[in-house]
Amino acid sequence: MTQFPQTLWDLLKTLRPSGLSVPSAPPRPAVSRARSPRDARAMRQRRYDDLVLEMKATYRVRVRKWRQSSSGCAWQVHYADGAVSNLIESPYPRGPMSCAIFLHEIGHHAIGLGTYRLRCLEEYHAWHWSLRMMRARGFNVTPAVEQRMAESLRYAVEKARRRGLRSVPFELQPFLRGEDV
Repeated sequence: MTQFPQTLWDLLKTLRPSGLSVPSAPPRPAVSRARSPRDARAMRQRRYDDLVLEMKATYRVRVRKWRQSSSGCAWQVHYADGAVSNLIESPYPRGPMSCAIFLHEIGHHAIGLGTYRLRCLEEYHAWHWSLRMMRARGFNVTPAVEQRMAESLRYAVEKARRRGLRSVPFELQPFLRGEDV
């Protein structure tokens, strides 16, 4: 009397002679895989992370707070022993706009906080330093970033004029809103 296999594996054992190996599938040819959007985002974020580390180390700046808003602030703390801390608050760079704002705040320390007597002139130089750094490092300076810079400088000039500035520096004259110089 013939015994029937109880499982599928038992059936396969009877059909295949023992000692023979099952041939493996042929190796797939190496195909260069296109980068996924997630890979591109991760690489872009690594560039921003590297930029943050470089700027903090180069200009000895400490980030007090990473802001959620698209605004920033730069200041110094002078201690009794003569030590000085360079501090900023800014959004963490994740795209062109937040990168420009971060570099703008670093720019205040790079050009020297308080180097320019007029605050609006310091803003001008910090913005230009920021965009110059972005371009030098291959980051995208979008039209929105340039528009943000122009609006910020228009606001700084208007604020200085409200506070009594009579003569607008040459660099800032393009940011006057239809007023006589």
